Amino acid sequence: MIESLMQFDTDLFLKIHRGLSNPFFDWLFPIMRNRFTWAPLYLFIIIFCFREYKKKGWYIIGMLLFTFAMGDLLASRLIKPFVFRLRPCNEPDLVDEIIHRIPCGSGYSFPSAHATNHFAIAIFLIVVFYSRWKPVLPLGLAWAFIISFSQIYVGVHYPLDTLAGAILGTLIGLTTSKLYKTLQPTL
Repeated sequence: MIESLMQFDTDLFLKIHRGLSNPFFDWLFPIMRNRFTWAPLYLFIIIFCFREYKKKGWYIIGMLLFTFAMGDLLASRLIKPFVFRLRPCNEPDLVDEIIHRIPCGSGYSFPSAHATNHFAIAIFLIVVFYSRWKPVLPLGLAWAFIISFSQIYVGVHYPLDTLAGAILGTLIGLTTSKLYKTLQPTL
């Protein structure tokens, strides 16, 4: 069963990584997964929280940083070393199949920390701001999805890595947003 699941994951990876290959995606997806691409968005969120929420904005930003830290801790420090799954771009059986769009990196693959962190942040922001601004739901999910999908396209993660990261991130975002709502009235 595990072997068939891994084969399905590899086949789906190749369909995305090689099958969708085109010059536009080769340009777009490395940019979408780059942390510097989203720096203006992160800055906007910080400024928005401080301007609109004053003291409470500090709390929102603090909880957002805590959400990110939890995602990174769980995905990168606890789960990846335990699972010990090679990235597809480092997998010896795929050496002739990989299109090198970005440097591969030496870390492990499962789960995707990019997917974990961005889904955790997106879900936290959705829960916090949805009652005041409904478009945060589709925008937040699309943002996290495009970053996660980019990881597959550029060759650094399998689809199940990003799916597991999305699930883990969603759980983290829900947990920290519940914690935020529980502690928030005491401010």
